[in-house]
This record gives sequence, structure tokens and C-alpha cells, in this order.
Amino acid sequence: MSDVNEIKNQKLCYRNVRMKISEFYKEPMMLTLTGFILLCIVMGIFSPEFFSASNMSNVLRQVTINAILAVGMTFVILSSRIDLSVGSVMAFTGTMMAAAMVDYGIPWFGAILIGVVIGATLGLINGIIISYLKLPAIIVTLAMMQIPRGLALLYTGGYPLNGLPSSFSNIGRGYLFNIIPIPVVIMVIVYILAYIILNHLPIGRYIYAIGGNEEAVRLSGIKVKLYKIIPFVVSGITASIGGVIITSRLMSGQPMAGEGFELDAIAAVVLGGTDVAGGRGHIVGTLLGAMMLGVLTNGLNLIGVSPYVQRIFKGLIIIAAVYVSGRNKD
Repeated sequence: MSDVNEIKNQKLCYRNVRMKISEFYKEPMMLTLTGFILLCIVMGIFSPEFFSASNMSNVLRQVTINAILAVGMTFVILSSRIDLSVGSVMAFTGTMMAAAMVDYGIPWFGAILIGVVIGATLGLINGIIISYLKLPAIIVTLAMMQIPRGLALLYTGGYPLNGLPSSFSNIGRGYLFNIIPIPVVIMVIVYILAYIILNHLPIGRYIYAIGGNEEAVRLSGIKVKLYKIIPFVVSGITASIGGVIITSRLMSGQPMAGEGFELDAIAAVVLGGTDVAGGRGHIVGTLLGAMMLGVLTNGLNLIGVSPYVQRIFKGLIIIAAVYVSGRNKD
């Protein structure tokens, strides 16, 4: 009798373990975390240099711009929309910051403020057109992808703006306590702020709710049009922060910078488990998604894989992430 009870207890125990594992993998962010760890292990096996301190620092530095752009993209996708203009906004704000310093002699901190205001304004324009004129976000931001890039090229004539003050380079190339790259510090601050907004402020709850069921939010008396604008303003601000870092790193305003960055930002958000239909996702998952893309690019470079093949890998991984996310949702 005792043997029968023991067998029953073992079966019950196994069933509980299976249920807990199943629940664990139903959480998209946990899948991303598992994939990230496995990817690091695989890259470490194929390339001994991968886990070196210098390479880890290099990965973190490379990831920062995409990770910051992906924060704004997370806000937009959570609200069930898309922003294709982030790469161009980043290039334009970076170029304008460089112009403010080189052509008008404005101190770098004032130039940064100008760049952030320009980024927020472009995001505001996107949001107003989408929210009040009810045009599709993909069309509006596709148009906005062209306008800032064209303005940057018009201003510079297609050439980079050089001659920035040397003190400005600390933002993109400096270290905190001679250990942590400054861009990484900026990235962490941006993620902390995004986490607080999305998880502890009413604005964040409204953005999630609009992405989940916009009509229900409208019927509950919330100003939906206003809260549909905010994600695009956030996206514009994060794009301008990316512009600060890349301009400082290159020490020049590059009108052609950021081409294709919008796709990497979307990929990071999707890999992080945010539902492309909106209303579901987590900002920590976005960070993991950006890290995963950075590790993948770095590891494949170390192994010597062609950049063309890397694009194929990234595309396949994104399709797999969307498929898994869809299955978990069902």
C-alpha cells in the first residue's frame, strides 16, 4: 500500500514540475532569457574570445544605441502601432546637434537639449497625425522616415559635419570609473525610467490598455487620442538620445547615420516578447532582445560569418520569435 502511495506521489510531483515548466515557457520574456543564455553558451564554445572582458564591454557598447531606440519602439508597439522613422530621426537630431555646436557655437549640453526637443517634436507630429487625422502609423512614419533624412542631407549637402568639441566625445567614448562605458550608463537610466513609466504610472497602464482594447479604453472615459500620441513622443526622444551617442562616438554629424536601425529596434522588441498586436510585453524583455541581437552579431563576427549571412540569421530568428509569441498567446 505504501508503494502505491509513493508511486502516486511521484506522479503528482512530476506533473507539478511539468506544469511549472510549461507556465515558465508561456512567459515570452523567459523564452528570450533562455534563448539569450543558450546563444551566449554557443558563441562561447565556437569563439574563446567571446567571454573576454574586452569583448563583453564591446558588446555592451555596441548594443546601447539599438537598445535605447527599442525603448521608444516598445512604447509604440505596446499601443498597437509602429514607428519606422526612428533611424532618420536619430540621424537628423544628431546632425542638428553637430550643427548647433559647429556652426552656431552652442555648448554641447545646449546642443543636446536642442536635439532632444527636435526628436520629441518630430514624435509629436507623428502622434498628432496618427491620432487626430487617423492615418495609418506605418504610412505616417514611413513618410517621416524620408523627411528628416532629406532635411539632414539638405543642410549638410550630404557631407558629415566635423569639428565638434573634444569634451563632447566623453558621452560616446568615455567610461564611468574607468570601467563602465558612458553609453551603457545612459542606457540603464533610460530603461529604469521606461520601467517606472510603464509599470508604475497611469500613463503606462493606459498605453497597455489602448494596445489591448482601444474601444474599451475610450468607453471608459480615457482620452485615447492623447495617450496615442505619447508613445511617439517617447520614441522621438529615445531616437534623439541615440543621436547624441552616435554623434559623440563618431565625433561628427552624419546625415546618413541610422539607416535600417528601425528594423533592428523592432527586432529587439519582438525578440523581447512584446506582442506585435499590442497590449502585451515587458521593457525588460526588450533589453534582453537587444542584448540577444548584439550577442548574435558579435559572436557571428568573431566566428567569421559573412554580414550577408548574418542578416539571414536575424531574419529567421525574428520569424521564430513571432511564431513562438503567437503560439503562447493562443
